Amino acid sequence: MKEVRLHIHSEYSLLYSTARINKLVETAQNQQIEALGLTDTNTMFGAVPFYNACIEAGIKPVIGLELTVKGVHQNAFCLSLYAENDKGYQELMRLSSESQRISLSLDDIAGRTEHLFAVLPWEESEAAYWLRLKEKDWARDTLEKYKQTIAAGRLYLEWPEEEGTAGLEEWKEEARAFDLPLTAGNNIRMADRKEYKALLALHAVKQGIPVREMNQKEIPEHALTSYKQESETQKEAAANAVQIVEACSVTMQPSVPSLPSFPLRHTNSSAEELNYLCREGMKKRFGSPSVEAEERLAYELNIIENTGFADYFLIVQDFIHFARNSGIAVGPGRGSAAGSLAAYVLEITDVDPLYHELLFERFLNPDRVSFPDIDIDFQDDRRDEVIRYAAEKYGTAHVAQIGTFGTFGARAAIRDIGRILESPQALIEKLAGYIPAQPGKQTTIAEVLRSNTEMKEFIIREKAAGAVVKLAAQIEGMPRHTSVHAAGVIISKHELTDHVPLLYKEDAVPVTQYPMGVLEAQGLTKIDFLGLRNLSMLQRMEELIKRKNHRFSLRNLPLDNDAAFALLAEGNTDGVFQLESDGMKKALKQIHPDRFEDITAVNALYRPGPMEFIPNYAARKHGSEQTEFPHPDLQPILGSTYGVIVYQEQIMQIAALMAGYTYGQADLLRRAVSKKKREVLEEEREAFTAGAVQKGYTKETASKVYDTIVRFADYGFNKSHAVAYSVISYQLAYIKANEPSVFYTVLLALHVHKKTNLDSIKERQKKVEYLFCPLLLIKAILRLNWSRKRFFLDLI
Repeated sequence: MKEVRLHIHSEYSLLYSTARINKLVETAQNQQIEALGLTDTNTMFGAVPFYNACIEAGIKPVIGLELTVKGVHQNAFCLSLYAENDKGYQELMRLSSESQRISLSLDDIAGRTEHLFAVLPWEESEAAYWLRLKEKDWARDTLEKYKQTIAAGRLYLEWPEEEGTAGLEEWKEEARAFDLPLTAGNNIRMADRKEYKALLALHAVKQGIPVREMNQKEIPEHALTSYKQESETQKEAAANAVQIVEACSVTMQPSVPSLPSFPLRHTNSSAEELNYLCREGMKKRFGSPSVEAEERLAYELNIIENTGFADYFLIVQDFIHFARNSGIAVGPGRGSAAGSLAAYVLEITDVDPLYHELLFERFLNPDRVSFPDIDIDFQDDRRDEVIRYAAEKYGTAHVAQIGTFGTFGARAAIRDIGRILESPQALIEKLAGYIPAQPGKQTTIAEVLRSNTEMKEFIIREKAAGAVVKLAAQIEGMPRHTSVHAAGVIISKHELTDHVPLLYKEDAVPVTQYPMGVLEAQGLTKIDFLGLRNLSMLQRMEELIKRKNHRFSLRNLPLDNDAAFALLAEGNTDGVFQLESDGMKKALKQIHPDRFEDITAVNALYRPGPMEFIPNYAARKHGSEQTEFPHPDLQPILGSTYGVIVYQEQIMQIAALMAGYTYGQADLLRRAVSKKKREVLEEEREAFTAGAVQKGYTKETASKVYDTIVRFADYGFNKSHAVAYSVISYQLAYIKANEPSVFYTVLLALHVHKKTNLDSIKERQKKVEYLFCPLLLIKAILRLNWSRKRFFLDLI
């Protein structure tokens, strides 16, 4: 191995480097550099993507960290650390995490470098700093402290590529005096030298000053290039760098998902505890459970125990019970978890899977075991309380929110670059105006230039505009700041810093430095704590209604309220969760729902593709079109949806009925045919047909039904999710139809106060006592756009 480069900062040294990981790897390949060492400042945001990109390209990754350490004499300086093995990698994660909470000193590092290599950088270390100031005694004192702190044989001094700078010869002399080897390195912050203007721009953005005020001498032009090996010292340093690289080997093996053990109160094992709580929950939910319910629960508990997921269910039910007991609104369910009877009797969900014919295997398939995924909705203004409870119960070393990154979008990049280039504000706004605002989609500058002739002509005509756009395109998409994922929380039996570095913000729950995709690939267990504004609305509405009807409970609403269905049939659904759009109102008027199943169906059908079946569903419901089934035997499965396959669960039920599949096998069939791969479709056709023939159906019938399954595989919606979310739709429709003054009072208050904590309007709600407060109404109307003004004026 002849060409290696250590001491590299990637784009994840935020606003400090322009070196994107993919570009670094590509450049290394082109220059036949065989190993790269990543040392982002105090953080390891890019460690996993860097590792994966290097491995894929056949380049050896060396995982490192540039740590800021308190100076021996003053200020703070840098120390580069490289992981020799997986133990060293874990130590880096711990050090990175600690650096986010406290200013680390050499004492904090002592005894922790047995599996690390340490390098004192030429440009940023304290010892080199004193040498450049000709303070040799202080430099020697500093080197002595570092040599005492770092494990024997693991401390190096960095030898830069450019020789001849002030103090460098003295640096070499001290290396010999202290018997410290030199190793090749530069503070690389660019993939190539063409990025230098962009690098200056990033620093200007970070400091909030114009580019012209930047001191360029403080930002060397170190790009990723082959290291010169002209002098004997350079050759020695290069050879030592190779030795470090060859000694380093980090595997980054995914961890086995492991949750904290749930504190047992009634039994001696998690499986027994889960069984006990479920049996108690069965009595509460059903009184005298049916044989079907008993058998279903026993079946689910057996699978949960065999797959080792008992603690997961116990932990989830515990923090949901905490929320309910604290008066925090919890959603009726979300996703496939609503198909679990165990989840229902534990009150994790409020949807009876037996009544709604939901399938457990859609949630936890015994034929394809994967970690269960229970996502929970909480009222958005109190979600953080539940996360804090989980962190306090299991320890902040074991619970963290998931980190994410805010990046330079096209508009933001143009505005930032325009500002630091001191461009006229009118020019900046004109350029930003060319970028379309599309929620959920990031439009790039390059895409706009390809399609927008006017913008292209403008930047050709206006040199200042061209300069802004060119530089903005270079920083566009780079991470700018850290943020917190809207829902994800990681919970681990072991300390999280064994698996992931953390960030800390004041007294809040820690945040992972790795984003969600990396964490899942690393095998860590994620639970989504989602905040839902409609639950905040419902909680406030329930509070108001209970003042005059103490027995009122949203969780016990009858699902057959005529007033609610009449309101839905009229399309009077402004303010009703998931049913507010014009298209949804039209669908409701067509279907004219008169049962809860109709709400579930319209929620499932109103998507691109299945929308075309809404007229068929409506016509068959009202008798103007004959209901047809792919086969008469499928009437019990498709009767409630008038012969239209609406749900994924119906596909599974068809496969079980006609071809003898278990529900686990049927779920695998559903997954397989949805991918539309020719060879897979043919293999599954043969298996389905063989099973159907064995059950007495003809090949022609089996093939016809299979074709129907394939056709609807993409359209089928998760019924468990549709049912659970339709409960929220129904609850809001119920209140709007039966308690309109409460509904509109809360809705108005939300519009006035928007994103503020709803506790601030409780007293006002008490005063209005279900009536509009004239001042509140006026304030609301003045703040709304015209369509909303018309909506509220119509209410009067």
